[in-house]
Amino acid sequence: MFTPNDLEQIVERGSDLPEIKNQISHFKKGFPFLKTVKAAGIGNGIVRLTESECDKLISFYEEQLAKGILPLKFVPASGAASRMFQSLFSFQEEALTNREAVSLLENQKQRSVKQFYERLPDFAFYPALMKIIGELAFPCGTFKHREILEAVLSPEGLNYGFLPKGLLDFHDYSGVSRTPAEEHLVEGALYGTDSNGVVRIHFTVSPEHLSLFKKKCETAAALLEERYEVKYKITFSEQKPSTDTIAVDENNEPFRTTEGKLFFRPGGHGALLENLNDLQADLIFVKNIDNVVPDRLKDETIKYKKALAGLLLNRQRRIFKYLKLLEKPAAQLTESLLDEMNSYLEQELSTKPNGKAPQSDKASRIQYLVSKFNRPIRVCGMVKNEGEPGGGPFWAIQADGTTTLQVVESSQIDLKNPEQVAIASHATHFNPVDLVCGIRNFKGEKFSLLDFRDPETGFISSKSKDGKPLKAQELPGLWNGAMSDWITIFAEVPPITFNPVKTVNDLLRPEHQPL
Repeated sequence: MFTPNDLEQIVERGSDLPEIKNQISHFKKGFPFLKTVKAAGIGNGIVRLTESECDKLISFYEEQLAKGILPLKFVPASGAASRMFQSLFSFQEEALTNREAVSLLENQKQRSVKQFYERLPDFAFYPALMKIIGELAFPCGTFKHREILEAVLSPEGLNYGFLPKGLLDFHDYSGVSRTPAEEHLVEGALYGTDSNGVVRIHFTVSPEHLSLFKKKCETAAALLEERYEVKYKITFSEQKPSTDTIAVDENNEPFRTTEGKLFFRPGGHGALLENLNDLQADLIFVKNIDNVVPDRLKDETIKYKKALAGLLLNRQRRIFKYLKLLEKPAAQLTESLLDEMNSYLEQELSTKPNGKAPQSDKASRIQYLVSKFNRPIRVCGMVKNEGEPGGGPFWAIQADGTTTLQVVESSQIDLKNPEQVAIASHATHFNPVDLVCGIRNFKGEKFSLLDFRDPETGFISSKSKDGKPLKAQELPGLWNGAMSDWITIFAEVPPITFNPVKTVNDLLRPEHQPL
């Protein structure tokens, strides 16, 4: 299947030949669907915190910060902004061949483009756009709609068709704009400052955008450090080429480029597990780059970030206590203590045995409890789903038969199975990528996170290259399959904490506008 040149290419990429062969086998056999048991809901897998509980958890988190725990904010930021402007690109193409471009705006399918033009002054990037338009030497008589698009999207203008989403002007503060990257720096200062006044933030970025991110963050940090009396420690990483997955043709043979080389594609956000695994911290906050709000709406986000962190540390403290006890000789562990541990595992950590779990003798019980307690832990914020039910929080059966809480994507559910469809329809919440992670064990050692993913939770899609069809494969998603074997806790967070920007017009929503 592989030539000597192929093997040389694989080595140069830092890829692993057995893993590539494994990927090809997945193309041939497919990925199994996850067996969901029921949707998780309030009181049945999802914790709803009272105001009093929130206050106590926030206080506990702040106490732990004072004692020296090291928090870190992890922000996936490699996505380009081009998808935000898909409707504008489409309109631009039509406008090039239609001198009556304004009439195109009356077409129902161009409704979003029309809104973009009508509310142009409401975008935070409007002042910069007007400056660009004034500086560019456009040909006389150029139609204004095309001129505006060129100024927004082209490299000669704002270059928003190329820039990453994290470096676009999202919010306006009395004439001063702020990007998502800067908003994350502000958030970090408000809930992720350690006892020495240091804010650690890690961005995963694309190689072509690294220098731009560094420049923006250095400039912003210099201003924000004085404002918040903190010191930023900002680091960056790129998605590793070794995490790219091989593409195959329709016969599941390695796809080759016109030069005869193997073709690899990015493995999706699941590839970022490698980046996360390289970090050193006691507590890691995970949040997407585009989910930010202006300062006037940050209070709820800060409150619940701290509360989720307090919830994790509270559960982790008990887990560490039990693991230390389980190191003692078996004779010192009573059956009632083991029963207490098992009850905590099931009731507070939502890990239920399959009925065949070893309970017959003490040694087997201890081994089982250690295996289930000694894992990374995450608390996932869950937002009430006001739209269509789909991927989100479910109870699902693991490979060992254990029933646990899982973040399940719709692609993992067998939509041809009426029973599974019925379970999915009862989902009340969804995962907005709002996580707090504990990646150290009770001895302070960092877990190897790659050991806790489920390799059977990838995804296959149809793509094309050079006009030829191919099949692509995504790795287990970062917050579903890649964290499948983590201790998982779901907690409800208010909708205001979830304000993603998927299209440019999302910036016109009240949450992203100044008062």
